Amino acid sequence: MKKNYNKSTEEEYPDISIITSPVKSFFYTVGDMLSFARSFVQNLFERPQEIRELLKQAYIFGNGSLGLVGITAFIVGMVITLQTQPTLAELGAESWMPSMVSISIIREIGPLITALICAGKIGSSLGAEIGSMRVTEQIDAMLVSGAKPMNFIVKTRVLAVAFALPLLVFYADALAFAGSFISLQMEMNISLELFLTQALDAVKLSDVIPATIKTFLFGLAIGIVGCYQGYYAKKGTQGVGNAANRSVVLASLLIFVIDLLVVQTQKLLF
Repeated sequence: MKKNYNKSTEEEYPDISIITSPVKSFFYTVGDMLSFARSFVQNLFERPQEIRELLKQAYIFGNGSLGLVGITAFIVGMVITLQTQPTLAELGAESWMPSMVSISIIREIGPLITALICAGKIGSSLGAEIGSMRVTEQIDAMLVSGAKPMNFIVKTRVLAVAFALPLLVFYADALAFAGSFISLQMEMNISLELFLTQALDAVKLSDVIPATIKTFLFGLAIGIVGCYQGYYAKKGTQGVGNAANRSVVLASLLIFVIDLLVVQTQKLLF
């Protein structure tokens, strides 16, 4: 005897667009962003080279992030030391504290914390600034007048972030060392000369070079994502807000992906 099915097609086959639509949107965004990055690379050596605008943006990004990056790095250096010192004291390995802190800060904590702070501060400002240019049709006006917004707006800002971020990381590392020294001074009464000797002796060139390279890549990722989201922002104030928000989210995600890839590559090469 045949069974009688009275269910509708929608009940038998649930709408899977709820799942597939975000996935498609994600891959479309990745493809568009890669195309945008290719356009950026193609314009790297195209004249005119807006050196003055590049230096201006690098100063704005770097100087505007000094306070937040410095305070965060100083506190992180103190917290790492305060959390680790009791455990090493139980093992009788307190003398390893400066070496352990310096390696962890230079290899991972300094670049990652600084990049995430800049993803939030610089990435959102790029998305909002360029998104406002798109909404107010300034970019369209540049195209009509024969100017090259990709050259003047995008290239200068992406390179500015990429060059400013390594300098911010060195600055953050120094302040993290200062925070760590103050914590150790309170706990162990260690001298500054002994702290710096042990901390710097543990650092090798194979620690500094990969950290600097991935910091530069972090800067490129933050700049490209922020500029892309702003450049293709939709009309209205909501579009500008969405561009700023997506810039932070995607840049932060890319930072972790790049970090993982660089660490794996570092294991193979070093």
